[in-house]
Amino acid sequence: MSDYWVGVAWFGVLLLATGLERIVELIVSARNARWAFERGGVEYGRGHFPWMVALHTGLIVASFAEVVLAQRPFLPWLGWPALAIALLAQAMRYVVIGTLGRQWNTRVIVVPGMPLVQRGLYKWLRHPNYVIVAVEGIALPLVHTAWLTALAFTVLNAVLLLRFRIPVEEQALRSAAP
Repeated sequence: MSDYWVGVAWFGVLLLATGLERIVELIVSARNARWAFERGGVEYGRGHFPWMVALHTGLIVASFAEVVLAQRPFLPWLGWPALAIALLAQAMRYVVIGTLGRQWNTRVIVVPGMPLVQRGLYKWLRHPNYVIVAVEGIALPLVHTAWLTALAFTVLNAVLLLRFRIPVEEQALRSAAP
């Protein structure tokens, strides 16, 4: 097996690990959703959730497909820093999940009367997870030079998803404020 295909295989392992991690996040999210609904939680903007799942799944699938179909090379000067950034973004996701605790969810569910979290990264950013996802959506495909996927994800995430998601979340937080 050539060095190119060994690199592609390792990139596939990275993407598979990322996909498995997303499945774990969905399990944690479902558990947190049950907790929130048991306490009177209200879900907002449910219609965009399937699109978000499709976009994030598409990031992983398209990254691998672009590398294989377009025979994108691994460029060490780009790939290693991109991997470091992608791993840092993943670590920051865990910081966000830990900071929000039971209030963290992949869906927009707000428990009336719960205080707005203003510690951790939330001291400095209103929506740190969306910044982290945007960075990861660029870095992860660039680990193996899948620049079209990085570009497409960035545009679709900004134009089709966050343009709706952030206002829905803001409205939900305002409506549930104590």
